[in-house]
Amino acid sequence: MGTYYKKPRIRDSAVRRFLFVVSITLAGVFLLCFLVGMNSSSSELMQENEVEIDSISEVNFNITGLVGSVKLPKHNYLSKMLEGKNQLAPRNMDLYPSLAKDRIVIVLYVHNRPQYLKLVVDSLSRVSGINETLLIVSHDGYFDAMNKIVEGIRFCQVKQVFAPFSPHIFPDGFPGVSPNDCKEKDDPVEKNCEGSTDQYGNHRSPKIVSLKHHWWWMMNTVWDGLKETIGHSGDVLFIEEDHFIFPNAYQNLKILTELKPTKCPDCYAVNLAPSNVKSRGEGWNSLIAERMGNIGYTFNRTVWRKIHRKAKEFCFFDDYNWDITMWSTVYPSFGGSVYSMRGPRASAVHFGKCGLHQGQGENAACVDNGVVNIDTEEIDKVANIKPEWGVHVFSNQEGYQAGFRGWGGWGDKRDHQLCLDFAKMYHVRNKAS
Repeated sequence: MGTYYKKPRIRDSAVRRFLFVVSITLAGVFLLCFLVGMNSSSSELMQENEVEIDSISEVNFNITGLVGSVKLPKHNYLSKMLEGKNQLAPRNMDLYPSLAKDRIVIVLYVHNRPQYLKLVVDSLSRVSGINETLLIVSHDGYFDAMNKIVEGIRFCQVKQVFAPFSPHIFPDGFPGVSPNDCKEKDDPVEKNCEGSTDQYGNHRSPKIVSLKHHWWWMMNTVWDGLKETIGHSGDVLFIEEDHFIFPNAYQNLKILTELKPTKCPDCYAVNLAPSNVKSRGEGWNSLIAERMGNIGYTFNRTVWRKIHRKAKEFCFFDDYNWDITMWSTVYPSFGGSVYSMRGPRASAVHFGKCGLHQGQGENAACVDNGVVNIDTEEIDKVANIKPEWGVHVFSNQEGYQAGFRGWGGWGDKRDHQLCLDFAKMYHVRNKAS
């Protein structure tokens, strides 16, 4: 009897072991298929966005942890302090605790022209609807007079960011002036100095190259490096410190961005002003599509991804102007005309009477007695874009012709590398985390 009952138990045990092995194997197969599918989907998504999904949390908005990975310049005291300031929350959140879901974020990038900044801030204070959005002010370095003006803003949420690697805050080394830097047309061998020249034989000028560096750093930071905007799916408006903004600008922008997908689906952006900075618009009962201007240009993350993919073209083109670089090499590389849609009447105008590196400081501003005379009519105070208008396309766009090599000022290999590093700094996995 003992033998009779023992054999079935052995067979049952073997069957149970066999079923257990089969179950484990099947579970492993299903798990493997699931992981492969997930990996495939993730790969497609990462390819589309050109950034690792988990890199956002790993970077944790901390540039310091990436310095070794992308070879950014070594911090000095001021640059490290500014980097800390960039992590601060926006001001005025107690006055404006919530932002509109359909907001268009406004980015104002500034240099060191306090009289200009006062004028643009005053114009922004009169813009209808600005209290529902976030204003980001991006500083090229740190200037106390500029900082104090921005700290006085009370009409909306405002966040300041400071380019921590601006040449203006490195007085003793790159990206500022290095003691061993070649100057003007110095021969590096004869003078035993450092630097590579532009196509015209000129060595770098830190004050000049800061213009392009700041714009590129700002773009990468706003789209990919700030907690406040990294999840923003809408449009971003970019303006400069010598742009006067009319009261209807924000309302017109919202209408234009809503109309663009149907009225001009091939347009990359919308603009507050004509590409000809001297024009106030045609005054027609029509929308206008033309080449993208540099006053009040507004686009979304999809367009930024296209721009970001052209980092090499941007960083190696020998012209210290960001806008000329975009017009001459980045936009043409998209494979067709790059149009922007706008209204027939400007909602922003350029009021500067001189260039960026002139008139800096309180006593030398290129404005008349600290004021600017811009006529603001009643039509400029209310939204004046009509949804029923058609679109007039300026197909023969003026601009830089094929073969244009740039105005120079951007030939130093160190500037090329820093520019490329700005493009990578929020996309490199943080090894320190």
